[in-house]
Amino acid sequence: MKLVPDAITRPGVRLGAAAQNALEVVRFGGLDAGEDEHAPYEVVASTRLFRLRRYFPDAQAAEDGTSRPAIVLVPPMMLSAEIWDVAPTSSAVTSLHEHGMDPWVVDFGAPDQEEGGLERTLTDHVVGVSDAIDRVLEIVDGDVHLGGYSQGGMFCYQAAAYRRAKGLASLITFGSPVDIGRNLPLGIPERVASGAAGVLADVFDSRPLPAWASSTGFKLLDPVKDVRSRIDFLLQLHDREALLPRERQRRFLGGEGFVAWSGPAIAELLRQFVAHNRMVSGGFVIEDRLVTLADITCPVLAFVGEVDQIAQPPAVRAIAFAAPRAEVYEQPLTAGHFGLVVGGQASTVTWPTVAAWMSWRAGRGERPDVTPLTADGPPPSTEPAGPGIGTSIELAGSVGLGLARTVRHRLRRAARGVRELATEAASQVPRLFRLEQIQPKTRISLGLLLEEQAARQPDGVLFLFEDRAHTHAAVGTRIDNIVRGLISVGVRQGQHIGVLMEPRPSALATVAALSRLGAVVVLMRPDGALAREAQLGQIERIVCDPELAEAASQELDVEVLVLGGGGEDRDLGPHVVDMERIDPDRVDVPGWYAPNPGRAVDLAFITFTGEGDRTRAKRITNHRWALSAFGTATAAALTPSDTVYAVTPLHHPSGLMMSVGGAVASGARIALARRFEPEIFWDEVRRYGVTVVSYTWALLDPLTCAPRNPAERHHPVRLFIGSGMPRGVWRRVVERFGTGTGGRARVLEFYASTEGDAVLVNVSGAKPGSKGRPLPGSAEVRLAAWDPDAQGLIEGPDGFVLPAKPGDVGMLLTRVRTGVEVAPGHPVRGVFERGDAWHVTGDLFRVDLDGEFWLVDHGKAAIRTDHGPVYAFPIQDALGDVPAIGLAVTYPLADPDGQPVAVTAVTVRAGEELTADDLNAALSGVAADLRPDIIHVIDEVPLSTWSRPLTEPLRAQGLPPADRSWRLTEDGSYRAATEVPADAAPVSAD
Repeated sequence: MKLVPDAITRPGVRLGAAAQNALEVVRFGGLDAGEDEHAPYEVVASTRLFRLRRYFPDAQAAEDGTSRPAIVLVPPMMLSAEIWDVAPTSSAVTSLHEHGMDPWVVDFGAPDQEEGGLERTLTDHVVGVSDAIDRVLEIVDGDVHLGGYSQGGMFCYQAAAYRRAKGLASLITFGSPVDIGRNLPLGIPERVASGAAGVLADVFDSRPLPAWASSTGFKLLDPVKDVRSRIDFLLQLHDREALLPRERQRRFLGGEGFVAWSGPAIAELLRQFVAHNRMVSGGFVIEDRLVTLADITCPVLAFVGEVDQIAQPPAVRAIAFAAPRAEVYEQPLTAGHFGLVVGGQASTVTWPTVAAWMSWRAGRGERPDVTPLTADGPPPSTEPAGPGIGTSIELAGSVGLGLARTVRHRLRRAARGVRELATEAASQVPRLFRLEQIQPKTRISLGLLLEEQAARQPDGVLFLFEDRAHTHAAVGTRIDNIVRGLISVGVRQGQHIGVLMEPRPSALATVAALSRLGAVVVLMRPDGALAREAQLGQIERIVCDPELAEAASQELDVEVLVLGGGGEDRDLGPHVVDMERIDPDRVDVPGWYAPNPGRAVDLAFITFTGEGDRTRAKRITNHRWALSAFGTATAAALTPSDTVYAVTPLHHPSGLMMSVGGAVASGARIALARRFEPEIFWDEVRRYGVTVVSYTWALLDPLTCAPRNPAERHHPVRLFIGSGMPRGVWRRVVERFGTGTGGRARVLEFYASTEGDAVLVNVSGAKPGSKGRPLPGSAEVRLAAWDPDAQGLIEGPDGFVLPAKPGDVGMLLTRVRTGVEVAPGHPVRGVFERGDAWHVTGDLFRVDLDGEFWLVDHGKAAIRTDHGPVYAFPIQDALGDVPAIGLAVTYPLADPDGQPVAVTAVTVRAGEELTADDLNAALSGVAADLRPDIIHVIDEVPLSTWSRPLTEPLRAQGLPPADRSWRLTEDGSYRAATEVPADAAPVSAD
C-alpha cells in the first residue's frame, strides 16, 4: 500500500526530472542522446576549399557484386556537412547506404576555422564542387549523381552548368530555388530587392557573417515555429525518453550545425543571384567564364516542400524554365525546408525516392513515382507563393526588408498598365534630368560615362565576349594603355582618327580610348569605300585590326596603327605601327592631356551611310550621342541587371548610340557578338544572360524562320531594340518570341534623324511599324507641307512654311538647338516664324489620330509616276500583314515606253502561297493611286551588311518576268501579269 498517492508524488517526480534535464542542458548544451556514433567515413581528398568524405568506405559493391551508384552531397554555406548525418535515425548517408548507394559528402568546414576560409568566394564553392566531382569520377565506375540541399543545391546547379553536365548521371536538389524573383519575402518588388542586395553586397565584401548570426537568422525565418518548438521542448523536459530521439536534431538546428559565412561569398551571391537573378536568366560568371543553367543536359530531380517558406515552390520549380534541355522531375512533399532532408518524411519518402531514382538511372529498376516538370506552358506567376521569408533573406543573413503585399499588388497592376513613353520615362527621371542639364560646355562623352561606371562598380562586368567576362576595371586599364599608346605616336585632342575594325573587344576599347583622349572617332566600314570615307572623315591616322591593316595601308595615304592580336613579334608591313608592342609604362604623359575633355558641343564621331560615290558622312556630337544613349536607356528601362546583345557593329550608328550607348548610360552589361548567326543565337542568349537584343532592319527575319531551339523556350529576352524593322518581321518576332521568363518580349523601335536631334520611339509596340512619339529630351519636331513634284517645302502667302495638315504626308523638321549641337548641313531659317531655325531631315512622315509618327519614305526616294507619287513604306507595311510574305521592297523602274513605274518585290515564306486576293486585301487600305504598278516574287531580298534591304541589284535586273508578277489594273486591283495586256493603262490618279 502506497503511503503517498501518485497524484501527490507524480508532479514532484516530473519536476525533479525536468530540473535534472534542465541542468544537463545548461551545463552541456543538451541531453546526452547516447548517439555519439556518426556514420563511418574516410577523407579521400583534402584541399584548401574542402574535404571529400566517402561514407561506408568498406562497402564498395552492392549485394549483387556490381558497383554501387555514387552520389556526391553538398551542404549549404550556412550549415555544416553534418546536415547529411544529423543522427542515426535521421541520417541521409546511412539511409542511402542501406538502399545500396555509395554516398560522398563535400565538407567545406567552418570558414572561420579554416585558413583563408573567410575570404572564400562563391566561385570557390562552385569550382570546389566541380573539383570534388572529378575526384570521385577517378575512383568510381561510371557517372555520379550530384545532390544538394538549399543553397547547396544551387551550388550543384551552378557546378553542373559550369562543367556542362560532364560526368553527371543526374542532379538531385532539395528545396533549392532557381528564380529568386519568385522567392522574395513579404512581397518585396524585385527592383527594391535588387537595390538592397547591391547595398548589402558592399557591406559583406569585407565582413563575414558569424555562425551565431546564421543560426539566429534561420530561426527568424519562421519565428512561430521556433517558439512552438521551444515550448514543446519545455513541456516535455521531464520526459527524457520522448526528447532523446530528436535531441541531436534539436541541437543541430539550435546552433551546433551552423557555421560562419565568408563575406565575399555572400557579396558575390547577392550581386549575381539576388540583385540580378542570373540563375534563371543565365550569364553568371564563374572564374571569368560565362555560365548558364541552359547548359545542363543531365536529368534533374527537384524535391519541393509544398509548405516551404524558405524555398517557395514556384522558385524551385523554375529549374524547368532555366534548364530547357534537361529532363526535369519533381517530388513534392508536405514538408517545410528542413523537413525535406531531416525528419520523418525524409526517412520514409526522400531517401527511398532518391535511391529508387539512382537505381532507375543506372538501369536497375523502374522510375520512382516522380512527376515530370515541363515548361511547355506559360511561366509561373511572378507573384510569390506565400508571405513567408525567402531564400534571398536566408542568404543575406536574415536582413529584414518588407513591404505589404497589397502595395506590391498595386505596383504590379500599375506596371501592367504602363505602356506609354511618358509613364515609362518617369521611372528614369535621373537620366532625363541629367540630359536636360547638359549645356554647350558640359563635359559628356563615351569615355567619361565609362569612367563613371568603373568608379561605381570596378569589379562589375562591362562586356562579355566569346564566353568570357571583362570587368570595368580591366577594360579601364586597357583603355588607359591604348590612350598612352596613341599619345606616343602623336595623336592629340581634336584630331580625326579613323577606326577600321570588326566587332571585337579591341574595337570597343579603341573607340573609348579615342573618346577619352578627346579625338574625333571616324568609324569606317570594312565593306565601305575606304578612300572616300577617309576623305570625308578627314582622317589623319587610322587604327585597324591586324586583318584589315594591309588593305588600309594599300588604299590610304595615312599612318596605319594596329591594335589586337597580342604583343608577339609580327610583320605587319611597311608604314604600319604595331601598338601592341608599345609599353604604356614607358610613355610620358604630356601636360596637355586631360582625360575625357569632350564637351557636349564637340564633334565626337563620324559615321557613314550610302554606297560608293553616294557615301555620306554623318557628324555626331557628344550631346547627340548622349541623347541617344540616355534616351535608349530610358525608353528601354535598362538597369545593371540587363545584358544587351550588341550584334550591330560600332560603325553603324545604331550600334554606337543605341546598343552600346544605352548599355553604358545605364550600367547594363554588353554582350559583344562578332556576327548574327541564328544557329547559335539562343545558345548565346542563355550563356550571356541576354535580356535585350539590338537589331537593324531585317536582321531578325532569319531568326523567325529558323527551326525551334530548346533554349528558345521561356527565354530571358524582354526587348528587341533597334530601328527599321519591317512590320511583317515585327509581327513574327512578337508572335514567336513574345513569351519569356521575364514576361512579354516586345519590340522597341527607334528612329533617329540624320540631321538634327530628332529621336522618335515606339515604346508600347501596340502599332507595329510606327516610329512612335518624340523622346523626352530630344529636339522639337514638326511636319511641314511638302511638294513631291517640286521636291520642296510649301510656303503660304506670307512666305512662311505651311504645317502639314493632320493625316497628310509632310517633311519632318527638327528645331535647331544651337546651344548644344553642331549644326551640320544648312539649317533653314525663318521657317514657321521669324528667326527660327530648323533642320530638314529629308524623311517624309504622317501623324495618326493618336499622335504617332509613321515613316512614309525618304523625300528623294518617293517614286513619281503618272498617277502621282508612290511611297515605299506604307506599301511594305501593308504587305507585311500578309502571312505568306517574308520581306517586301519598293523601287522605281521604267516601262518599255520609258515611263516611270513603281515596282514592289516580295519573298514568299517556305510552305506558303501568295495570291492576288492576298495582295488586294492587304493593300485595300492604301489609296489606289499610291499602290505599286507591279508586284513580283523574288527568291530573296538583297541586304546590306547590317540587313538593310537594297534596291540597286533589283533595279539592275529591269522589269520582272510576267510569270511571277501581278499588275495593277484600272479598277485598282491586282491580276496576274500574264492575264493583263502589256499595253494596259495603269490606274488613274482620279
